Amino acid sequence: MSGALQIGPLTLPWQLLLVVAAMAVTSLVGRQLGRRAGIDLEPQLFRMLVIALVVARLAFVLLFFASYRSNPWSMLDIRDGGWRPLAGLAAAWIYALWLGIRSRRLRLPAWGALGGATAVWLAGSLALGLLSPSNTPLPPIRLAALDGRQVSLQDFAGKPTVVNLWATWCPPCRREMPVLAQSQADHPDVHFVFLNQGETAAKVDAFLNGEGLALRNVLLDHQGEASGQFGQRALPTTLFFDAKGRLVDTRIGEVSHATLTERLAAIRTRSASSQPLRESP
Repeated sequence: MSGALQIGPLTLPWQLLLVVAAMAVTSLVGRQLGRRAGIDLEPQLFRMLVIALVVARLAFVLLFFASYRSNPWSMLDIRDGGWRPLAGLAAAWIYALWLGIRSRRLRLPAWGALGGATAVWLAGSLALGLLSPSNTPLPPIRLAALDGRQVSLQDFAGKPTVVNLWATWCPPCRREMPVLAQSQADHPDVHFVFLNQGETAAKVDAFLNGEGLALRNVLLDHQGEASGQFGQRALPTTLFFDAKGRLVDTRIGEVSHATLTERLAAIRTRSASSQPLRESP
């Protein structure tokens, strides 16, 4: 299963749809239980949602604060997908428990609404984890580099690998490209592969030169063969593979320095854990 629901040109990540479903259950259950108790729970549910979102974002920012330090305003740019959902859920439960302690009439509606949302989120997360294409290997596809050479994606196995699907006409692709370029320079132990979707070598080369981007491993996926193999049509999409070439994580949408740092740590950990132990001499 791909990481998103495709409806024509619209791409909706499953994680986002899961959050929306949990919010819908919270509202529905809270409204029903509140009506039975003779109270309007909507204001409390709205505060609960705001608290959960703020804490989930704040927890991520604090964890990767070094990545935001050079540009503090980027902490407010939630397009990078930097969240800690469990922290937000814990904060929502603390608020719900406080509501229940303060008012017995609020106890059942607030706890029931959040309990329903929690059940939906946990069940959905488990299902997505089971259905996600983990351990998917780098496909044996050969693509043309900017200089005309044919390069196989499987040649990059042996190191952790980041594969970015992008195009010059895609605004978030253009915004994230300097972050990826800097990470490629800073992390020589990781392969960064840039798969341009459907554009000519001349157009890609003109864009890179115009932006002053010195990228290695820029390949041309003229027919969308690689994106088809990965089951991803949304741009930008970034896929993270461990040193054995197995898929560890997928990010649909723009990455920041912080979210990239998070996922690089994950593929390094996965790569290290898959290495056989050396025998003592």
